[in-house]
Amino acid sequence: MKITLTQLAKRLPESYVVGPDVTIVGVTHDSRKVEDGFAYAAMTGSHSNGYDFIKPAVNLGANAIICSEPKLISPEVQSKVSLLVVPSVRQTLGLIACEVYDHPSSRLSLVGVTGTNGKTTTSFLLDAALSHAELATGVIGTIEVRSANNRVGSTFTTPEGPDLQYLLNEMANGGADVVSMEVSSHGLDQYRVDGTFFKIGIFTNLSPEHLDYHGTMEQYFYAKSKLFDQNRCGKAIINVDDPWGRRLSNIVSIPVTTFGHAKDADYRIERVDVDLSQTTFTLSHEGKSYQISTKIIGAINAYNAAAAFIAALDLGVSAEDATKGIEECESVDGRFQIVRAGQPGMVVVDYAHTPDSIANLINTVRSLIAPGGKVYAIGGARGGRDRFKRPSLGASLSMADVAILTTDNPGDEDPEAIAMQLFLGTLDSHNCDVRVIIDRAEAIAFAVQNATEDDAVVIVGRGHETTIRIGSTIVHLDDREEVAKAAAKFTTAQSVATTFESLAI
Repeated sequence: MKITLTQLAKRLPESYVVGPDVTIVGVTHDSRKVEDGFAYAAMTGSHSNGYDFIKPAVNLGANAIICSEPKLISPEVQSKVSLLVVPSVRQTLGLIACEVYDHPSSRLSLVGVTGTNGKTTTSFLLDAALSHAELATGVIGTIEVRSANNRVGSTFTTPEGPDLQYLLNEMANGGADVVSMEVSSHGLDQYRVDGTFFKIGIFTNLSPEHLDYHGTMEQYFYAKSKLFDQNRCGKAIINVDDPWGRRLSNIVSIPVTTFGHAKDADYRIERVDVDLSQTTFTLSHEGKSYQISTKIIGAINAYNAAAAFIAALDLGVSAEDATKGIEECESVDGRFQIVRAGQPGMVVVDYAHTPDSIANLINTVRSLIAPGGKVYAIGGARGGRDRFKRPSLGASLSMADVAILTTDNPGDEDPEAIAMQLFLGTLDSHNCDVRVIIDRAEAIAFAVQNATEDDAVVIVGRGHETTIRIGSTIVHLDDREEVAKAAAKFTTAQSVATTFESLAI
């Protein structure tokens, strides 16, 4: 798609062009991604000033600069490129990208999944249901961006506007029928999805998260609710067991389908059964009952599977294909991922990083182990975010028999200070052995090597992630690999002990 700056200015309020009219073929806010004929969007951010990268962008081939403060751009640069001046680059960049890439969301069916927990699992289960029906699909989310032609890791749950529209355009041009996309509160609040239309929006749940950014739960809810605006979304699928979901279902002006255990839910979840191989449940709707099974373990995943099933039906997939696809979906990377490395006890790695999700995970694992078995829970808190949530995280971890407070991507904060804030939440726990082991690898090793075959180890907070930042240093650390290392040392030590015992005999 090619579009001129003048055409863009006419479609944006209070915008104008400085310099000759030029044709642009792409847009980006990242100067490193500039190509010939691109427009570079100069934004000021929390960590950098986009105006500082205008010259490198021009050197790479940018023929236009999108800005809100032209006076900050030198006459030398203005003699080389044209400017599109807008009131706010942040607020118009998503709309600009939609125009540049010819509104790709109108050329495919886009499903947006929002909520505090369950976005990734729901989008993966939906993708599996759609794929089983032989639809060409794409996924955009926390773990990866995936389509028929490409698969790459993600930086943000919801990409910035130019990156999002580029991806959707690539998927639409590549023949995708449906794209399942996680939509974060940051993505909605920061205008990243502006101009994008979702055929279906799914609401999973809401619990305290990102309050360092949003301030209050009301503001957090408001950000999430933006997905379901009638100009942005065609239909809503909402979990009404969640009180915020119930509230949302009563205020949106688009068609709504509800689900949950609630008696008045359109699709009612019944008879949930969880074991070490699967989660099964019945979903009842208008006199019909559907038996649904998923390999993703945990009663909470009945909600995710139900949402995926309903969305698949709304997209024209048969109930048989939807149930088969959901049943065949393998476990999602870092979501209730059981690690089998030769250790005696069960080990589960999970991305759970909110008090509710950690509590649900510990309760699920406890229900799956032998009576009298212990649950070891290992977790921390991210640096630079949600400081007031940390005692609640500690309280949830202390629902285990042994809670090990450790490091989880502390960034510029002191890991020991974070652990002490977690520790405050454990003070009311009377039945939990609470330990602080700052080194995450050591914390994992301690639990894995002390858990018996009747016990279980739950490692939360990082899931699929493979790097951790401590200060300015980024190092490789994969919880699953650390489990394998600890298990190898454990089995070696056992072997040596057995050898010495046999020699003594």
